[in-house]
Amino acid sequence: MTTADLAPGVVGTGLGTLTITRIETVGMLAPLVREFRGSYYGMTHRATVITRIHTAEGVIGEAYVGDEDKHLDELRAITANEIAPALLGRDALEVENCWAAGYRSTFDILRDRRLGLIALAGVDTAIWDAIGKAVGLPLWKLWGGARRRVPMIAIGGYYGEPLGTIADEIAAYKDLGLAGMKFKVGGASPAEDARRVAAARAAAGDDFVIAIDANQGYTVPEAIDLSRRVGDLDVRWFEEPVRWQNDRRGMRDVRYRGSVAVCAGQGEMSPAGCRDLMEIGAIDVCNFDASWSGGPTAWRRAAAVASTYDVEMAHHEEPQVSAHLIASQPHGTYAECFHPDRDPFWWNLIATPRDLRDGYLTLSDEPGLGWTLDWDYVNRYRID
Repeated sequence: MTTADLAPGVVGTGLGTLTITRIETVGMLAPLVREFRGSYYGMTHRATVITRIHTAEGVIGEAYVGDEDKHLDELRAITANEIAPALLGRDALEVENCWAAGYRSTFDILRDRRLGLIALAGVDTAIWDAIGKAVGLPLWKLWGGARRRVPMIAIGGYYGEPLGTIADEIAAYKDLGLAGMKFKVGGASPAEDARRVAAARAAAGDDFVIAIDANQGYTVPEAIDLSRRVGDLDVRWFEEPVRWQNDRRGMRDVRYRGSVAVCAGQGEMSPAGCRDLMEIGAIDVCNFDASWSGGPTAWRRAAAVASTYDVEMAHHEEPQVSAHLIASQPHGTYAECFHPDRDPFWWNLIATPRDLRDGYLTLSDEPGLGWTLDWDYVNRYRID
């Protein structure tokens, strides 16, 4: 396949149908320059799957989603063997019908359902990209158009300080034009983590957003302890504060008894799961992940539910998709990215220049996702 074969396709056709003729995937795996450690995990590679939807009308939708370095082959096989046969010949403009047909890939009870959801997310996102191109509209506007500019924050504060001191890391984010950071906690005692968060606030100043993320690292009493310790540090939210086995009730207790708003949702696999978090009073912010949970079609359902509970919407990572989703919604919060060393794909895989300054990512009027992929970079790290 040549670079010319991978051109993004016709845009602004005004066509009444988009007949799916082929679905292809490309796996990518790139080593990180160092390990990045959260509370109970470490990352040494960045992985993703690029999905491309070809149509009879000449429009090609493409997207990359996910970070599953141990499951790249399985994800691509699910797309090729289960989702693609169910979608070939369908009209991509009939999004709900396409999504329902692809959703069957999650029905295998002997396989992790998340794998089917990630594969479906790639297809769903690429379908939406094709639709945006066909009608000549960017997805942030097609999905609601609440704003063109979204504040962008980094995920950082990893243990072991792989990006230098806390002050050095924050200075780097400011140099990148970011509005703030989501800081890792949960891997030390509440007292030690509170000291680290205080150091981040001291280095950042008052006009820099700081949220904290325990990745389900604390017991309920520990999470409440930390929440109270950092209550005067203007922490935007406390994400996934408690361990997984009873987290809805645990987060509710942290929210009611602590001093910081609670955020969760990335661990949910459906809008219904997010609804249950809201119904029990566990969260102030829902960070449902479209790329882990069936794509933008599923995320927009969760966003609609959140609007009825007065819960804000965030998105776990994946700025190439989340920026459009967050911008589309009046109750959207921040797009999240990583330092270039932690996610080389966001900074290198996309060839389109970004308008990122003064804390905001300004989205363009380019149709669909509006991102052009750098296929020279893709070919450097592709897994065939």
